[in-house]
Amino acid sequence: MKLFDEHNFIQQLSIDCVIFGYKEKELKVLISKVKVELDIYTLPGGFIKQEESIDEAAKRILEERTGLKDIFLEQYRVFGEPFRINHEIFENINSLKKEWLEQGVLDENDIKWLSKRFVSIGYYALVDINKVSPQKGLFDESVDWYNVKELPSMIMDHNKMVQFALETLRLFLDQKLIGFNLLPETFTIREVQELYEAVYDKPFARNNFQKKILDLDVLERLEKKFTGAANKAPYLYRFRN
Repeated sequence: MKLFDEHNFIQQLSIDCVIFGYKEKELKVLISKVKVELDIYTLPGGFIKQEESIDEAAKRILEERTGLKDIFLEQYRVFGEPFRINHEIFENINSLKKEWLEQGVLDENDIKWLSKRFVSIGYYALVDINKVSPQKGLFDESVDWYNVKELPSMIMDHNKMVQFALETLRLFLDQKLIGFNLLPETFTIREVQELYEAVYDKPFARNNFQKKILDLDVLERLEKKFTGAANKAPYLYRFRN
């Protein structure tokens, strides 16, 4: 079975996605564990079909990995250093090569395709983690969420990819008001502050932060959130598009 060739995909060009989610006051990243003997981790990614644009490819890959459409997705950097080769994976594939060939998982051309140097286009996505149903790819043993501060060591430059994506997220969190993509449909100001603190990895003064967010005039106030003390119950908000 020939999975990869120049008739179907653009050679030596790939897309890798940093998928950010947020839960329990932690900023998280979706990471795949490769189905080989050692503990090898990688960002979700894929290749670009000959007939699709790079944005279309990124959207397809994100939908395949999260089950979601119409999520915030943006290109942030291209990674093309000459050492970008999957040495870690292919040292293990050598021991599995015979088994995979016999099972028809890969053929010789597939292995040759995957062993080349790739230039990768980096995208980052922001999702409501509660709506995501992580999907394993052909070579994945597992796909799980990891705290951005406690990521495993990944192949090639994937840890660096996450760092650049995080820097981009911090840069545009206010400017583009993109952080609300990480929250459920309704939220409190306190929950917005906790999100910002997780992204920037530092605390914010409560009164100043609340004023800053309300002054943006981008939130629609709904009702008080029940806490058992009606006079102190926080208001629920929704982002006004």
